[in-house]
Amino acid sequence: MTDNRDNDNLTSTDNSFGKLPDHLLIEIFIRVPVLEWAKVSCVKKQWANLFHGECLWQAALVRTFPLASQDKRWPGPIPRELSKRRFAALYVSKHIFALDDEIDEIVGHTYLFLKEQLELSTMPPHSGILHGTIIADQFIACGKSRDVTHELASQIWLAVLDNLEENQHTFLLLKRLALEGDVFLPFPYSRSIKVQWRVFEKLFTDFRDCVNHADYYDLLAMAKNEFQPIPSAWLGY
Repeated sequence: MTDNRDNDNLTSTDNSFGKLPDHLLIEIFIRVPVLEWAKVSCVKKQWANLFHGECLWQAALVRTFPLASQDKRWPGPIPRELSKRRFAALYVSKHIFALDDEIDEIVGHTYLFLKEQLELSTMPPHSGILHGTIIADQFIACGKSRDVTHELASQIWLAVLDNLEENQHTFLLLKRLALEGDVFLPFPYSRSIKVQWRVFEKLFTDFRDCVNHADYYDLLAMAKNEFQPIPSAWLGY
């Protein structure tokens, strides 16, 4: 009996929503909490198509971030892309970064770009990604000062490192970042000491079981060369 009632409810709901035109469905969906959108898009193919289209994301962008300019000039090497990407960038800027209550779309785009390049690439990232020069170029192209560029790049690196999945790919990436930490780059392109510290901290804590005997002593020697003193938690293989 319970199953029949549930099926009747689902059929009734499906028929009711099935009669609504797409523009009304969009107006309903963009009022649902963002964290539920993935579940909503899986209910039926029609709804999934709406979440893959531009119209829903354009409406969500206007509703959620009404002050986001549609015609703002967008210089720099990192693409702005369409409404779905813009919504994601603004959402990231608002919920991951604390920038004096300011929502900076550039920060969100840069975070998404760096995270994807580091996380999804099957080949080692090229030097412009690995050393963060593309990040700095983006902020400079958008009119940020050198000091602001360096600080924002540092915040983005820290946020990305904290949100990478704990897997073999990330371990190899962190190890490469640690081993290439002494590459000289002029300010503001150089990674901050806070970023380098976080790289070693994750290697010696989150990924400690992945580090073999030889790598441990190589990494420890580099850590001692960069940081004095180093935490006792990093010691002992």
